[in-house]
Amino acid sequence: MEKLISDLRDFAKERNWLKYHSPKNLAMALGVETAELTEIFQWTETEESRKADAATRKHIAEEVGDVMIYLTMLADKFDLDPLSCAKNKMKLNAIKYPVNE
Repeated sequence: MEKLISDLRDFAKERNWLKYHSPKNLAMALGVETAELTEIFQWTETEESRKADAATRKHIAEEVGDVMIYLTMLADKFDLDPLSCAKNKMKLNAIKYPVNE
C-alpha cells in the first residue's frame, strides 16, 4: 500500500497535477470512476453479471484500478490507510450486523 501511495504521489507530481487533487475533486473523480464500473453491469441480469468474458474482465480490472487509485489518493489527503479503514469498518459491521445463529 505504501508503495502504491508513493507511486501515485510521484505520478501526480511529475505531471503537475497536485493542484487539481483537492479532496473535493478526488471524491468527485472517485464517484465518476465508480459510475463507469457500474455502467459495465448496467442492463445485465444478475447471473449474466457473474459471467464476464475476457474483454469485460479487462474492462472491469481497469475500472477497479481507477477506483482504487482515486480512493487511495483521497485517503492519502487525510493520512488514512485504506486497508486499515476497511478492516476497522468490518469490525464495526460485525457489531452492527451480528451473525444470526
